[in-house]
Amino acid sequence: MPDYRALEQRFQIILDMKRRPVAVILREDSGGVAKFSGSEPSGCSFWRLAAEGRTFSTVPSDHYNCPVGAYTHNIPLPEDRAHELPEILGTMTGLGYLKMEEVPGIPVLPETPKNIVFGPLGDAPADPDVVLFAATPAKLMLLEEAANRAGVGSKLPLLTRPTCMAIPAALAHGMVTSAGCIGNRVYTGIGDDEMYSAIPGAALERVADALETIALANLALAEYHSGRRQQLSTV
Repeated sequence: MPDYRALEQRFQIILDMKRRPVAVILREDSGGVAKFSGSEPSGCSFWRLAAEGRTFSTVPSDHYNCPVGAYTHNIPLPEDRAHELPEILGTMTGLGYLKMEEVPGIPVLPETPKNIVFGPLGDAPADPDVVLFAATPAKLMLLEEAANRAGVGSKLPLLTRPTCMAIPAALAHGMVTSAGCIGNRVYTGIGDDEMYSAIPGAALERVADALETIALANLALAEYHSGRRQQLSTV
């Protein structure tokens, strides 16, 4: 298994992240990871807890409070709560936030996970399926360029709502970037100046290596463009 603590440090230094990258691990069982205790209002609330340093395992029922997150994670709601998804979708469409014809195009996990482990990348107890990064757009630009250099950039446009679709999208297409929806921003406390990127765990080392090259290249190009600006600007 790679040294995920060292990998996290490499990303933290270059991306100047305010919060730790989050490892998402889809498993058949908990793998000995402590079971989540309590309740959260959304699936992305688990991202906040993991970024703060907690590592824990969730089961499908832990995600029932989030109808949209349950949908993107292919988690069927129990019969007595099945009405909650059409209700929230009805609210969203009624507000003009979403069009119902957009729903079938939202990425979804191919099958229901039995356990989902969340934790900081550096403390990952197993190889992550997806790693979530929150950083400023300027830093995520570097990450996008690194993913393209590593051959794992996706062809998808910037993702919007729901933010949780970034997990199945990354698994299916490669690295994706999300602007972060309002629900995610409320539940996670992510800053107005931050966005998300999601990278398939299998590509993490390649992206980290490429990121160092890209970061150095951007420093050199910043000097080059600054010089051109000074030399060629007339106003």
